[in-house]
Amino acid sequence: MSTKTDLKPREIVEKLDKYIVGQTEAKKSVAVALRNRYRRLKLDSDMQKEITPKNILMIGATGIGKTEIARRLADIVDAPFIKVEATKFTEVGYIGRDVESMVRDLTEAAVQIVREEQRKNVRGRAENKAIERIAKVLAPGIKKEKKQQDQNPLAGMFKGIGIDPNQLYAEPAEEEETVTAEISTKREELINQIRKGILDSREVEIKVEEKKQSVSPMNAPLEQMGIDLSETFGQLKPSKKIKRKVTVKEAIKIFTEEEADKLINQEDIHAEAVQLTENAGIIFIDEIDKITSKGQNNSGQVSREGVQRDILPIVEGSSVKTKYGTVNTDHVLFIGSGAFHVSKPSDLIPELQGRFPIRVELNDLSKEDFVKILTEPQNALVKQYQALLGTENINVIFTMEAIERIAEIAFEVNESTDNIGARRLHTILERLLEELLFEAPDMQMGEVKITQKYVDDKIGHIVVNKDLSRYIL
Repeated sequence: MSTKTDLKPREIVEKLDKYIVGQTEAKKSVAVALRNRYRRLKLDSDMQKEITPKNILMIGATGIGKTEIARRLADIVDAPFIKVEATKFTEVGYIGRDVESMVRDLTEAAVQIVREEQRKNVRGRAENKAIERIAKVLAPGIKKEKKQQDQNPLAGMFKGIGIDPNQLYAEPAEEEETVTAEISTKREELINQIRKGILDSREVEIKVEEKKQSVSPMNAPLEQMGIDLSETFGQLKPSKKIKRKVTVKEAIKIFTEEEADKLINQEDIHAEAVQLTENAGIIFIDEIDKITSKGQNNSGQVSREGVQRDILPIVEGSSVKTKYGTVNTDHVLFIGSGAFHVSKPSDLIPELQGRFPIRVELNDLSKEDFVKILTEPQNALVKQYQALLGTENINVIFTMEAIERIAEIAFEVNESTDNIGARRLHTILERLLEELLFEAPDMQMGEVKITQKYVDDKIGHIVVNKDLSRYIL
């Protein structure tokens, strides 16, 4: 599976510009790092082994776009991506998350990407089979009597302890049925109607496989060795079928997914996912400044430095066992991130510093940046609230003066309290539109204009009262 790594750095920056305001230097750095991956894959195998990713360290306050740049980057190129917080890990020997779990989580993300890609390749065939299954449910055949299952040879071992080995190991057989010419004709008619969408809203009762339970706590230590206990036990017992009442349209989706999974090879998915993780994976390590010992109590110093030393081999390149196979991290791209208010990058252990050669300092957001954030991106906050209230047939219009006033308030509150960057806009807009969001379902269709006066009336008094703004905005 290939990711879209052939994009030019300029094209990557242009795509990031659609979602993130400013921070041009950081965008350029990640774009170059991504293009270098493409360049590396065009070299001979010996040279490929020698060239490692130039990991990036992003420095800047919270809420200015560090995580969003990395997340959007992964979306643009369809690469496996995970965000982890350095403070969640503990040194080996302590109770807590093992640093290798970040690689296992990244591999899980890769498996989902590859599986979805494989499903797309067989979707046509899978959907045909799904429609045939629904037609069988709507026009069932004449059921035959079930034959008694042969005695399982292991029955003697389980005798007297209340376990039926036939149920434990045998796959549940499909019920045999007789299909008359009349039933066959009826099914053909139903298949045509389903294809045309005529029966989309009709309710149907279907049997679906019960979702497997998530991993139990006892499985966590084994997972670190690449063993999944839940899967091991799951293979001993066949999947349980449960009944659900859904529309035909929903049933098509459910059955198509089931049929697609039957048509694709799981082992191929796992092998491809491991390869994708190794060559295209991106791990974003947030709050990396919090695991330095600078400005902290001595009691935790050993543990924090220990976490750095545990992360080091992963970033340097090591082999990590996962349930899908061994993953080598030599060519995984790591993006570190931190505010570095109390500490500085040089407070990280020297070996780890050297593994993040590209340093990018992101700029604090200005009032003008807030105006752009509110209006320019495809997912701009103002557009989000307009869309939400549009579902209640309320047309909300923000005047430019109102947007500038909101931006001004966000900038002032960030300056006078903690600077939380663009996240301040969320708290201000939620407070500003609180009453409208509450009343909207009871209002008739109409237009609401948000003016500068409206903004001052709703939240102006909170901004003036500094003590109040600390708690509310």
